[in-house]
Amino acid sequence: MTPAVLSTDPSSSNGHVNGLNGIHHSKKASLDGFGTRAIHAGSEANEETGAVIPPISLSTTYKQHGIGNHKGFEYSRSGNPNRNAFETTLAALESGGAYALAFASGSATTATVLQSLGPDAHIISVNDVYGGTFRYMKRVATENQGLETTFLDLENADDDTIRAAFRPNTKLIWIESPTNPTLRLIDIPRIVALARAAPSDPLVLVDNTFLSPFYSSPLLQGADVVMHSLTKYVNGHSDVVMGALVLPAHRAAFADKLRFLQNAIGSVPSAYDCWLAQRGAKTLHLRMKAHGTNALAVARALQASPHVDEVIYPGLAAHPRNDLAYRSLAPHARAFVDRFVQERGDAAGGFPYGGMISFRIRGGAREAEAFLTATRLFTLAESLGGVESLAEHPAQMTHGSIPPEERALLGIGDNLIRLSVGVEEEEDLVADVEQALEAAAAVSSTPTSSASSSV
Repeated sequence: MTPAVLSTDPSSSNGHVNGLNGIHHSKKASLDGFGTRAIHAGSEANEETGAVIPPISLSTTYKQHGIGNHKGFEYSRSGNPNRNAFETTLAALESGGAYALAFASGSATTATVLQSLGPDAHIISVNDVYGGTFRYMKRVATENQGLETTFLDLENADDDTIRAAFRPNTKLIWIESPTNPTLRLIDIPRIVALARAAPSDPLVLVDNTFLSPFYSSPLLQGADVVMHSLTKYVNGHSDVVMGALVLPAHRAAFADKLRFLQNAIGSVPSAYDCWLAQRGAKTLHLRMKAHGTNALAVARALQASPHVDEVIYPGLAAHPRNDLAYRSLAPHARAFVDRFVQERGDAAGGFPYGGMISFRIRGGAREAEAFLTATRLFTLAESLGGVESLAEHPAQMTHGSIPPEERALLGIGDNLIRLSVGVEEEEDLVADVEQALEAAAAVSSTPTSSASSSV
């Protein structure tokens, strides 16, 4: 397990230096397991009171004992004890991470990264990208900074196709794996190798939101930057909007640049949100195991249903890239999966691989809506990664900003449903999905009003 670079001095951890949130290396790296880091990194007992849980620091400004003589904090936009503590946690959770930066939202995180590229840059992005990311690339960055984006099927494109997309001004490759919402898997080491061989030497960014730091460690696979919408799994309780970037030690210069932009743009999360998200992160390892175990059970139930045309869950043995899914597991996740297969494996095969499932219901928009309004435990709502189960219709909800013709090419049709499987009881979730499928099938067998009137 690759150790994270953590500050052991709470008074200097990412302290406010010369108007910026400074970055500090630790004197001692942590070799603890994932769950232990989640609970302890950045959560040292308060030296003044002995409080085991970090207190919430709501102050916007901090006393100086002389000009420039302070305790590491001057102004809360530039540095706050709760944000600094949480960033320490994040750097520890993302294996291979040395620096972490928290932002006010995942969208603010996206904006900061793309702004860091400067004017008239070119990037390559996976074509099946989150709708909000697509919107920012095409509607904001293109218009405001001349950014050009080439969207490629990075799952299936061969090396020559990807090489042909590189330009002298290609500065970044944007990866989601699995993608949102069709859960395509990208071979990250392959893309990294192509990037390193390109004359422009672009950075490789991986949006790791869907798998979280528990199931995937992109930095260990060679990525330069990992992004998270912390709103989802890391916080895990659907009560915080936040994003983050995590970088390895050898990307210190880029981390400094991003830190400058974080402070200059001011898209920082509140102290209270950082406190909540840090609390949520403490149970990430427990929740992700439950999410994955439940999702595998639900995926198998969907696979067995006559009312489903296709189930997309890379953890299923029948998934065409199931081998890649296993190879891409973080070291701690692979240990969990191996134990799971040994203790609970059966003839059906497969293994837990996060909590996200997409499936194509037999029929179209009518059947999809019938399913989505018939579930009892799966709430019809956008977002994902909370302890509660959610379901949504990408074509009309999360990916509505993508033009219809492009959605069709990506396979985001009217019969596609996305599930965020929560941590409720496995049997209850399976039963809920099965009864909702029956309800949708009943609607499918009922003539529409227009058909009835013509009889």
